[in-house]
Amino acid sequence: MTKRIHVAVGIILNTDGQILLAKRPEHLHQGGKWEFPGGKVEQNETVTQALIRELKEEVALNVHSSEPFMALSYDYPDKQVLLDIHTVSDFTGEAQGLEGQQIVWVDKHELTHYDFPDANKPILAKLLAQN
Repeated sequence: MTKRIHVAVGIILNTDGQILLAKRPEHLHQGGKWEFPGGKVEQNETVTQALIRELKEEVALNVHSSEPFMALSYDYPDKQVLLDIHTVSDFTGEAQGLEGQQIVWVDKHELTHYDFPDANKPILAKLLAQN
């Protein structure tokens, strides 16, 4: 049985209401697709702690607080993930792809122009349903 991977995901909103997306490196699972930044929750770490650590490591942002948005489980043929999604609007720093990944700020209505992993589809649906 495959172990479910617990992932902290950040929907990062800037003051213009744009959302930060990062492109997955080609060699990774679901590589080449766009995603909301985040990463694995390590043992003895809360989702918030993982999100703060991952967003610092991945996109150079210092998260001051986050709000739970939704949680969902998704089973790929080769991997199972539990996504713990938080919205982040209280942060400092200038976003950059510290792991060489492409990043981009997009308006919410432009999200449909990007190719996301299937596990992200419910997140997109909920985001797009909000005013």
